[in-house]
Amino acid sequence: MKKNYKPVNPKVDFIRQEHEVLQWWEDHQTFQKLLAKNRGRPRWSFLDGPITANNSMGVHHAWGRTYKDIFQRYKAMQGHELRYQNGFDCQGLWVEVEVERELGFKSKRDIEAFGVENFVNRCKERVRKYAQIQTEQSIRLGYWMDWDNSYYTMSDENNYTIWEFLKRVHERGWLKKGEDCMPWCPRCGTGISQHEMTEGYREIDDKSI
Repeated sequence: MKKNYKPVNPKVDFIRQEHEVLQWWEDHQTFQKLLAKNRGRPRWSFLDGPITANNSMGVHHAWGRTYKDIFQRYKAMQGHELRYQNGFDCQGLWVEVEVERELGFKSKRDIEAFGVENFVNRCKERVRKYAQIQTEQSIRLGYWMDWDNSYYTMSDENNYTIWEFLKRVHERGWLKKGEDCMPWCPRCGTGISQHEMTEGYREIDDKSI
């Protein structure tokens, strides 16, 4: 009797299957068809909290993006229109410190000697490099996003939007000026956020007395 299906290999090759699914999605324009199908339907707002485009994507990033993908797929299956806009965090100490390490700098005076504008451009180059790497990793993960329309926190559009928001908040009297104690990094020459403090902890071995 003629079989109407391909024989199933009893030994499952998960990696090969993943590549086949990704290729099938691309060949059939599955994501684009979903966008067209839900266009004009009730919107569900999801703003991707950007990961820092400083290194290759870590396991914790993949874990978080998997959860995000689940929620977006669920809402899309309910017929909602989503924007699917990915984001990249481009600013902060993490990018600067890595570039300083790349260039072999020991102090902020090295940046001044190198040229602030040159240093900023090197930071932007690193962001663009790892944004592309993280995009490729996320696509390999199966994460659905409008990858040609990602937002970058270093863009003029993003910064102007923040400034406009702060201006309106100030005009309404919602900004309060005060004083607070916070940790200061003498090497970096800046205050350190609670998040950066937490990320800085490392386990070390110590001899007991």
